[in-house]
Amino acid sequence: MRRIILIIMFLSFFSKVNADNDSLAYDYKFKNINGGIIDLKDYKDKVILIVNVASRCGYTPQYDGLQELWTKYNKEKLIVIGVPSNNFKQEPGTNAEIKKFCETNFNIDFPLSEKVSVIGQNAHPFYIWAKNNHGVSAIPKWNFHKIVIGKKGTIIDTFSAFTKPMSKKLVSTIDKELKS
Repeated sequence: MRRIILIIMFLSFFSKVNADNDSLAYDYKFKNINGGIIDLKDYKDKVILIVNVASRCGYTPQYDGLQELWTKYNKEKLIVIGVPSNNFKQEPGTNAEIKKFCETNFNIDFPLSEKVSVIGQNAHPFYIWAKNNHGVSAIPKWNFHKIVIGKKGTIIDTFSAFTKPMSKKLVSTIDKELKS
């Protein structure tokens, strides 16, 4: 019996929640790394890729792939937003240090938010919404967790840190939504 309960709990960890979608991603804003606002409602009818990022992570080289996605698909209405977070103790820098690191080492020119929490009770409201509307798969388990928001403002898929930005699976998801 204990084994069955464990299996059910394990499988429910990967299940998605049927969202009521009373609110959409467009209801959320981030402060950008320069002190302005990233208002997701400005990206209606576009595909948004939101990625929690960190400069001292084994996945930090994924910045190259995120920049490549941004460069390749921005004209086709893909918005990439990097969300620095120190939840996993790999982004200790200030906003100014993070910005300089990204621009100097990866030539990042896609939007970056200020450093925020992406997990727990102090998580940015967007991440709380993502969890409530898509389930535990929307909760970052590590840096470079990816959330794809479709043209209608709902989460269409999430990808773990080990999924590279230019992976066939992620690019296919983005392509499909861009063409819908």
